[in-house]
Amino acid sequence: MSIFGQTKGTELEKQIAQLATGEAIGGAMYYALAKVAKEKFGLDDVAREFIELGNQETNHGAFYASLNGRYPYDEKTFWDMVRGLSKAEYKGEGNVNVLADKLAELGVDKEAVEQVREFALQEKHHGEVTKAIIDKYAPKNTDENKDQKVYVCKVCGFEYVGDLTSEPADYKCPICAMPKTVFELKQ
Repeated sequence: MSIFGQTKGTELEKQIAQLATGEAIGGAMYYALAKVAKEKFGLDDVAREFIELGNQETNHGAFYASLNGRYPYDEKTFWDMVRGLSKAEYKGEGNVNVLADKLAELGVDKEAVEQVREFALQEKHHGEVTKAIIDKYAPKNTDENKDQKVYVCKVCGFEYVGDLTSEPADYKCPICAMPKTVFELKQ
């Protein structure tokens, strides 16, 4: 069964997009509730249940996003996106460390600041893992991309390869969900 892009351009597209967003937010909500349950109330079993619910909500969001063709499913665009994602993950390490510094300046709990620094290391790790996947599985970049424009999201560093102007007005960065107006043409 191929679900990719089946609702794109249909009367259901907007509803499916709303479901994808709602489910993604729901996943984050359950993870946050799990932290509260565990850290505030010592309810480890409840935390585990909320984490499972968060995993399911995130899976639902991915399914709906796939129905709408939100993420690429042709080989070239898929690998272009993974390459852009990998670069953004590496950039994320620095961005998240800057955030940790600002949290420390605000006097936020030291353990919370250290957790954010751990997230920065995880962002770097995500970059390393995606780079390894690219190196092992992606077709080698050919001259096909040589003349293509590359747009960079100023917020997260995601690189969009191709003509960003051909995307609809409501296009959002696949990582940080910022509008396409925050992208700059890479020189």
